[in-house]
Amino acid sequence: MTWQPELDELAKRETLAKGMGGEDKIKRQREAGRLTIRERVDLLLDKGSLHEIGTIAGKAVYDENNDLVNLQPSNSFLARGLVNGRPVVVVGDDFTVRGGSADATIKEKVLMAEQMAHELCIPIVRLIEGSGGGGSVKTIETKGRANLPGGVGQSTRYDLISDNMGTVPSVSLGLGPVAGLGAARMAASHYSVMVKNTSQLFVAGPPVVNALGYKLTRNELGGWMVQTRSGAVDEATDTELEAIECAKRFLSYLPDSVFSLPERGPIEDDPNRLDEWLGKAIPRNIRQVYKMRPIIETVIDRGTFFEMGRNFGRSIITGFARVDGWPVALMASDPYHFAGAWTAECCMKITRFVDLAETFHLPVIYFVDCPGFFVGPEAERSATIRYGVRAMSAINQTRVPWCSFIIRNAFGVAGGAHQPAGRFCTRYAWPSARWGSLPLEGGIEAAYRAEIDSAPDPEAKLREIETRLNKLRSPFRTAETFWIEEIIDARKTRPLMAEFVNLAAPLRKIGKTSFTMRP
Repeated sequence: MTWQPELDELAKRETLAKGMGGEDKIKRQREAGRLTIRERVDLLLDKGSLHEIGTIAGKAVYDENNDLVNLQPSNSFLARGLVNGRPVVVVGDDFTVRGGSADATIKEKVLMAEQMAHELCIPIVRLIEGSGGGGSVKTIETKGRANLPGGVGQSTRYDLISDNMGTVPSVSLGLGPVAGLGAARMAASHYSVMVKNTSQLFVAGPPVVNALGYKLTRNELGGWMVQTRSGAVDEATDTELEAIECAKRFLSYLPDSVFSLPERGPIEDDPNRLDEWLGKAIPRNIRQVYKMRPIIETVIDRGTFFEMGRNFGRSIITGFARVDGWPVALMASDPYHFAGAWTAECCMKITRFVDLAETFHLPVIYFVDCPGFFVGPEAERSATIRYGVRAMSAINQTRVPWCSFIIRNAFGVAGGAHQPAGRFCTRYAWPSARWGSLPLEGGIEAAYRAEIDSAPDPEAKLREIETRLNKLRSPFRTAETFWIEEIIDARKTRPLMAEFVNLAAPLRKIGKTSFTMRP
């Protein structure tokens, strides 16, 4: 007597489940330029590390003798595995089974994925395609009733997703059309990626929206250009493989959970390296723009900058990097967009990024070139000041070590938010730094209008006043009163960054922050 008959049936069920929605649906998936869920998981996880859970869950068909005839698996895929040697939970949608709709979903698998990540304190990666467990009008007929959103106890799923924002790294990849609950799960992530042209994201798709009088294609409604520019999604890649590689790289900078610390990476770049080019990176002509990203690439460990949200809030650059091997959260002004001024979108981006750094114990380094808040009618219509104060509050509430380099402008209220208020911040200024309540340019004409207008040569008088005030606003005058602690040779930036991260490393504390990060 053995259990071989049961083992044979288990193997049969597993084989049927791994057939997903059938050869015709798999062929359709590939013809649409998309991989199957199992192919995606194989690319994500380290070879041989897959531990699938609930493989044979689904809808079975039996004959008159109650023997199994066929098994349609759930379109919810759940597993544990390793990504670069570290454990993760992966949950995904199988679009070959009912197009990823709720009719074929076993919602308990999606719920268990969030619970597992939360309880085991390991990251979660969501591979989303379809409604991601959301609704379908056919559900009314298949279930014989309409679902009340939320229902009884269903809020647990949303609560867990929200809780995981403050506990474990959460990554979502939109790998096809994503709508409804799937879109909400995408948004409830620390990092999200779409695939160009094959992925779309929307609350409701074109059939619903077109009924409202809009005639839009999928890409026009929720394509990657729309969603990366709106800030709903962080990144878009050309292929699914690239999206998966982005997810892996994002996780490499973070701890497994808030109850551990980000690990130091390889030390392959001299921390005391000097780059002569930095000495002339900032033009003397204040009206001349310069590129910030080459400065970033020069002072961090070579090749380690991982930018996030490049198409949104473009006057601020955000991303992870390594300095002397240590992972850091890096912000930098981008003078190519609104001269680096804080727009409403920029402030939203700062708030989310600073909260991310605080949640996962990453020291912040900020390269400052901020002429203040963006001004004008559009700034008022978009409530820039409200979002600006929110960003300032996020900065002031951080407790992670913070280091700022003022490399050009720091004006007004937004310029003053280059460091957390009320606590120590490591701070340096380059010789090119300028600051004040507002820039002299444009302000002199208003403040000295009478004196300029009454002068025999108004233009000469304006230049005279500019020369006088420029000498008075020299950063060296500020340093005399210790309002700026150090003015440094720009070429010494990297060694000082390395000193900062090594001083900061033992100060990082594990545990939850005083808030749960919101999407």
